Amino acid sequence: MKPFTEHPRSVGESYFEHLQASFGFGVRMLFASLGCFLHGIFPFLCTSTGSAAVTKLHHKMVTHRSKLSSPSNADSSSEPAAARRA
Repeated sequence: MKPFTEHPRSVGESYFEHLQASFGFGVRMLFASLGCFLHGIFPFLCTSTGSAAVTKLHHKMVTHRSKLSSPSNADSSSEPAAARRA
């Protein structure tokens, strides 16, 4: 059971809260990727779809997480410490 709960617990979520958040991110990324493919073929379409999705996802996931992980887990992030403090 540990493989299913260790990471969600490290970010302050239950398994099902993490599942819901992950699915939400996945759906948003799926639609953004479709916009990017359309933009590649038709440069006048979806001109900000990809960048807007990345900005919103970063805001939701990194800068405004509703449940904060413990300070010890913040150091295990792949993001540089200076960027986490910004």
